Amino acid sequence: MTAAETITRFAEIIDARDWDALPGVLADDFSARFVHTGETFDRDGFVALNRDYPIVVRFLVEDLVAAGDRAVLRARVTDGRDTWHVASFATVGEGGLLTELVEVWAEVGEPETDRRPDVGAAS
Repeated sequence: MTAAETITRFAEIIDARDWDALPGVLADDFSARFVHTGETFDRDGFVALNRDYPIVVRFLVEDLVAAGDRAVLRARVTDGRDTWHVASFATVGEGGLLTELVEVWAEVGEPETDRRPDVGAAS
């Protein structure tokens, strides 16, 4: 599998909450790092984190770029009430399995009033 195919399959598994299938796309030496919290996970820890997460969410891919053994996807994650965005940077190794995943999560929010494009606009 190519990096694009692997990260797409990963996203499908996360969205379907198919925790039995998740280890099948992760290499034995898989590692994940969440930049926003500094947490790191091995393969089993990453599967457990997702399986045991208390909120049921949709994982909706909005953009995907891949070249060689690297792929990046941007997804919108929602529980129907709250929405988050994630950028997932993946490295794919032998056999098309994810060896490394670095994720950057952000909450959705309104910009500060003084950052809005209409502030200071000519009337």
